[in-house]
Amino acid sequence: MKKSIIIFYCLLLYALIQLISWGTLVVRLQPSRMTMIMGEGSVFLFLLCIGGYFLHQSLKKEDNLREQQQNFLMSITHELKSPLAAIKLSIQTIIKRDLDKARQTSLLNNSLKDIERLDDLVENMLLATKIENRSYSFPKESFNFSELVYKITDRLQVHSCGCEQIINAKIQPNLQLVGDKFALSSVVTNLIENAVKYSNPCDEINVHLDKIDGHVMLSVADKGPGISDAEKMLIFDKFYRVGNENVRKAKGTGLGLFIVKEVLQHHDADIIVKDNQPQGSIFEVTFS
Repeated sequence: MKKSIIIFYCLLLYALIQLISWGTLVVRLQPSRMTMIMGEGSVFLFLLCIGGYFLHQSLKKEDNLREQQQNFLMSITHELKSPLAAIKLSIQTIIKRDLDKARQTSLLNNSLKDIERLDDLVENMLLATKIENRSYSFPKESFNFSELVYKITDRLQVHSCGCEQIINAKIQPNLQLVGDKFALSSVVTNLIENAVKYSNPCDEINVHLDKIDGHVMLSVADKGPGISDAEKMLIFDKFYRVGNENVRKAKGTGLGLFIVKEVLQHHDADIIVKDNQPQGSIFEVTFS
């Protein structure tokens, strides 16, 4: 891409030199046409600069997209490789060692969690592709949103600090929504998974589901590094992730929040990102 930009600027410089040289030559041959040449030259120069600006923006956008796609390929490789390696290790341990039933059950449960993680990853990729291609219809039905949030929270519960639960869920029971149950389950999963990814072990994550002033509200708060004001809107762009894939510690593909934004737009729901205190972020979703 850098080579393309260099060629573009060389062509732009060549056009300017030709414009000036031909204009100077015509003025020398016909001094009376100087005013006309200056006017037409200024218009041509203006249009050339406008065209150059938009072309430069297009090349820059293409370069950023290429970099994001490269980061996505690196991250998706890591996301697929980690659970597959864990599943392989668990199965090999069961086969090669004489383990008691409790230990075998524990390894199989861990493998099931990794399989669910792979399933979520594949579903995210498929849903993002369908949304971008406008081939997903968002079929709507009435369902118990409280039950959905409770099941997802329970499944994503992380016990990385002994037996302590790091996801603190306060869910008002029997809250009904009319919407796409599958797509909204992806919204809840992505928001909670993000909170887990960017939080330290033993940090508490708060998931609240309430009905306030007639509106169903979902809140997911973490105590991670937080998000700068400049990036609070950028994080919903496809493939966007903070930092470089080579140095980023938190796992992810950059698709989660893109899906969240697109799904909520099709449900007339709003999402805002606020700073948590003393640190971290709060994602608040309000359904109309």
